[in-house]
Formats: sequence, C-alpha cells, structure tokens
Amino acid sequence: MANTQSAKKRVRASLRKRDRNRSTRSAVKTLVSRARRPAVPGAGSLTSEEVRRAISALDKAAEKGVLHANNASRRKARLMSALAKLAPASEKPAARATSPAKAPSTRSKTAKAKG
Repeated sequence: MANTQSAKKRVRASLRKRDRNRSTRSAVKTLVSRARRPAVPGAGSLTSEEVRRAISALDKAAEKGVLHANNASRRKARLMSALAKLAPASEKPAARATSPAKAPSTRSKTAKAKG
C-alpha cells in the first residue's frame, strides 16, 4: 500500500484514469466491431459511415494516449483494407492518365555551376 501522501494521490488518480481509459477502449471496440459487422444479415459489406466513425474513435483514443499510435494505425489500416476488398469495382477511382515523361535537360551540370 502507498505510504506517502503523493503516492496515495497517484493511486487515486490512476484509478480515475483507468476508468476513463477503460470506457474509451470499450467504446472503440464497440465501434470497430459495429464497422466489421455486416449492415444487413447475409450481406458481407462494411458501411463506410461505420468505418469512418470507428477510425475517428481510434484517432481520438490514440490522441488521448489510451491506445498506442501504431496500434490505432494498424487497426485503421485493417478496417480500410476490409472496406476496400468489399467495395465494388465500379466505385473504385479510375487510374490517373499518365503524362509523357519529361525530357531530360540539355544543359550540362558544369554549365550551371559556371553561370
């Protein structure tokens, strides 16, 4: 048991912090599981709105220090990957038109250095 006054205060503070962190972690888990669950029974599709909410909750938890930043990042990547796999091909953005390669400069490097 804590002996000094400051140690006793740290125990009280850590209990408050634990409850707050537990609540945040629970909310994040709920939102992530909701995002992973199909919107309609039998349909295996993630809704982008639910994924957006889950990602927002993960970002906030990482910002508060409840989750490690890399942990939140990994979870977000997995959610986005699952969403991308289930998105129909028609919704995917078209590939960018590639521009022709830029012609190399005709001036030599020594000419630039002298000028």
